Formats: sequence, C-alpha cells, structure tokens
Amino acid sequence: MTDSSPRTVRELGEFALIARMNGGRSQGPGVVLGPGDDAAIVAAPAGRYVVSTDMLVQDRHFRLDWSAPEDIGRKAIAQNAADVVAMGAAPSAFVVSLGCPADTPVEFVDRFVDGLWREAHRAGGSIAGGDVVRSPLLVISVTAFGDPPDRAVLRSGARPGDIVAVAGRLGRSAAGLAVLAAGVDPEKFPEIVAAHRVPQPPYGTVLDMPAAAAITAMVDVSDGLLADLGHIAESSGVALDVESRALDDPALHPVAELLGADPRTWILTGGEDHAFAATFRAGQELPGGWVPVGRAAAGSGVTVDGRPWTGPVGWESFAEGG
Repeated sequence: MTDSSPRTVRELGEFALIARMNGGRSQGPGVVLGPGDDAAIVAAPAGRYVVSTDMLVQDRHFRLDWSAPEDIGRKAIAQNAADVVAMGAAPSAFVVSLGCPADTPVEFVDRFVDGLWREAHRAGGSIAGGDVVRSPLLVISVTAFGDPPDRAVLRSGARPGDIVAVAGRLGRSAAGLAVLAAGVDPEKFPEIVAAHRVPQPPYGTVLDMPAAAAITAMVDVSDGLLADLGHIAESSGVALDVESRALDDPALHPVAELLGADPRTWILTGGEDHAFAATFRAGQELPGGWVPVGRAAAGSGVTVDGRPWTGPVGWESFAEGG
C-alpha cells in the first residue's frame, strides 16, 4: 500500500499547512486569543507591552546542512525573546511568519514548529499566530511581546562608577561557527557547536533578579560584546572598560588551538550568544548568575584592559563580507 500523505507544503496547501502548524498547541496566559481569527489578541496586564521583531534568512543566519529544523526554530525564538528580556520584560507571546519554497518537506515544517514552541515555552511564552508565504528560500520573521516591569531597563541608565557585568556564555556561538566553517567534525566540540546552532539566553538570570537589584542599563549580546556595550556607552554617555581575564572561557581554548585562533576575539566580538550585558550600581552585591567584568567611567567608548580594541568589534549586517 502506497503512503499518499503529503510530502511537501505544495501538496499540503497553505491553509492545511497553517492548521497543521497550529494544531494541538495550548496558549499561555499572555495570549487571550490565538490563531484562527483575523488577528490574535495579546494580553497587556501592565497596560502596555514590550515588542521587538527580528528576521532570519537562510544561508545568512543559518544553514540547512549545519542546523536541524528544530534548531532553526529555537534560534528564531531565542534571539527575539532575548531582546524582550533585555528590557527587563517577561516574554508572553510570539508571532511568527515563515517564507519557504513550495517543495519544502512537511516534516521539516513540523520539526521547525516544534523548535519554535519548545523555545517559546522555555522563555515563558507561546506562539500567538503568524503567516506563511511561498519564498525562493527560507525566511523567518518573529515578533515578540513581553510584559514590562514598572521601570523598563534601558541602555541609557549607566553612570560613572557602575559595575559592568555579564550573564551567560560569550564567544561560543562564534567558535561553533568557526568549527563548522573549517569542516571540523562537530562531534569533536559538541557543546561549542550546539551553542551556535541553538543559543541559550539565560532568561531566568534576568527575570528572577530581586526587585531591589540596582541594575542601571542592559543589552542583549547579539552582535558581539564590544559592539553591544558600545550601545550602552553611547546611550548613557559613559566610557566602559572590560577586563579580558574576567571573560575567559577554558572551553574555548582547545578549539582556538586547533583553528589557530584567539579565543578573546570570539568572546569580545563574536555574535549570536544572546547573553546579557548590564551595568549595576557600585557597592551592592550582584544578583546570582552575573559576573563582574569591568567598570563604567566618565568619557566615551569601550576599551579592553584600559586600551582601545583594534579591528572589528562585532557583527554589522551591511558590512562588506558580512
């Protein structure tokens, strides 16, 4: 007997694909009305919400020969959830649009959606709706909504004397990308490659901070630590200096040795780790999970060990070769 179930999204059709993507899913409290109407209804218990949007494009932000469909789904949610959390807000809902070729296997979409939901749940939210469209390659757009605290954490609150701190791993995504690009067996460094395929933003480290935590500014490290700290420095009108030894990650050393690379470069300028960098008022104990890595002072710009960093500081979408 021949299996006649649809193999591609062309065979399945748009509306059946949408129904399949939404079937059997339960919405969280952040979504009042999910898929099935002309638009979703997202709760705003504080009378307002934090919103952010981002895109992933095949062969620019992910490669199908390097990442599983679940990985791509998780990455799409993680990079958007991290932006919301960087404002001090708890993710509540996500709207996802998918562009894909007509010959995309239905199984691929099933696994991709599983990844979306898995990371949405890890972040504390759910998928409220979205759209699908035919496209020559895979394009994913995610809009994330979050419940803000009484006072959102902005990039502009750092002051001279504040402590610069980091939550999460830095440099591992860039190192994992380097491993894949060099053709090294991913199983040689599974943890490092996994960090590139699926970033692990430490949502709880931010959201579980006590209300009294004296956090003054924060940013999601998506483009590289130095580049993203630069946003805080510019918005706050301060100078930030980081100590490279405080950021060292021994797990990167064997990868760097094999590839002839400097692990500091990955840590300071590598993107897509989606860790968090923040400033805290001096004289208070940092909340759990935060590691002090530097200081804010009067002035401008970002330095490393008291000196300017030479070379690129991070990812820039329209840079030559980027």
